[in-house]
Amino acid sequence: MSDNTSGTEITVPPIADDLGRVFADAGFELHLVGGSVRDAVLRRPTNDLDFTTDARPEDTERLLRRACSAVWTTGAAFGTIGGRFHGHQVEVTTFRADAYDRVSRNPIVRYGDNLVDDLERRDFTVNAMAVSVPGHDFCDPFGGIGDLARRTLRTPASPESSFADDPLRMLRAARFAAQLDFAIDPGTRSAMTDMAAELGRITAERIRDEFVKLLSAPDPVVGLRALVDTGLADHFLPELPALRMEIDEHAQHKDVYEHSLRVLRNAVDLEEDGPDVTLRLAALLHDIGKPETKGVTAGGNVTFHHHDVVGARLARSRMRALKFPKSDVQAVSLLIALHLRFYGYGQAGWTDSAVRRYVTDAGPELERLNKLVRSDCTTRNRRKAERLQRDYDAFEERIARIRAEEDLRAVRPDLDGNAIMELLGLPPGPEVGRAWKHLKELRLERGPLPREEAESALLDWAAAEGLAPRRDEG
Repeated sequence: MSDNTSGTEITVPPIADDLGRVFADAGFELHLVGGSVRDAVLRRPTNDLDFTTDARPEDTERLLRRACSAVWTTGAAFGTIGGRFHGHQVEVTTFRADAYDRVSRNPIVRYGDNLVDDLERRDFTVNAMAVSVPGHDFCDPFGGIGDLARRTLRTPASPESSFADDPLRMLRAARFAAQLDFAIDPGTRSAMTDMAAELGRITAERIRDEFVKLLSAPDPVVGLRALVDTGLADHFLPELPALRMEIDEHAQHKDVYEHSLRVLRNAVDLEEDGPDVTLRLAALLHDIGKPETKGVTAGGNVTFHHHDVVGARLARSRMRALKFPKSDVQAVSLLIALHLRFYGYGQAGWTDSAVRRYVTDAGPELERLNKLVRSDCTTRNRRKAERLQRDYDAFEERIARIRAEEDLRAVRPDLDGNAIMELLGLPPGPEVGRAWKHLKELRLERGPLPREEAESALLDWAAAEGLAPRRDEG
């Protein structure tokens, strides 16, 4: 444990000093802590301002109500009071010296009386530094500055004790490794491996939230490797380590695990407006159906028939278990189900109707599907890679051409339900729905039809289905 570090210059936002004076005038300490200090040392921008104080929650609430335009107390049971101070969101937490029951992850809240004890209960040394406001005294009792310089993640207390208190910290280690491009200290990594099963104490929602933050990192692959190598992924995303299938000399196939990580990195490179977690999830999971569908032919060739369909099913199941929103589950599983559809376009060629079906089936996920298909090309054969990219360039140009001629994003039949009922003399019911679907399929096959042609086609279909007499030829 190191003493307070002198000579460390940290740029403190003026708003922090202003709030510090509010507490100092009332006789209390206030310290900027956690990621706010870490990011300030790293010269990284931060939007969150987290503080700790010796004031008890009731005193903090009283001071914030005087100084803030709004105050919320949702975290009061854990000593945290939030507020909007000079247009910024701030959170102030009373010094903590919690104990944990080590059955759940819920702490037995106990307030502390000094800053060092509060910092010791934090997750990593790089997050266990503090700066007093407005005095700017820097406190680093656990060597966080040194670990920042070494780009290392280490726990202030022993990793075994820290992870027993809160197993979610193991996932946070992988997440920070990805966000900051830091290495995990060997002792910390060893404890993560030994204690991976402790994740069973954490709710699916909290695991999901940490996983999403990891996936949103600049290079999520760094964190994903940590999850797989320590065995943590086995406990909430076993489909990922399962991709490390054995490759024998008689049944060669691409390393599916490494391929999936490469596809993920490719997808990240194609993003235009920041992290797209839906695309990243689809890229990571697009081949999770391969272990279940692996087969070997008599000639020693490996096959993965229908791994797209199986993968979509597995992705739905896993994402539901992690409590992802229904819309996210549907989007990711659809992308996985469709990711093979394009292959063969360059050799066989597609009709306009096939292109319409591709666009219609992808729906609002078309742009992501385009990026996923491009990302999935990881071959080292330069000619093959260039051919695939040329084929997809031509395919996208063709989509754009057809879209210019008709609105494929909302393909609808040439006759609506009312016109169908009037023409066939039908009341509302399932027959009208079947007729509508038939006309939609016809629209996909042949493009927009003149009304007379659409009516004629509908009457022919209805006669064949026994819904209306076939017209006399005349």
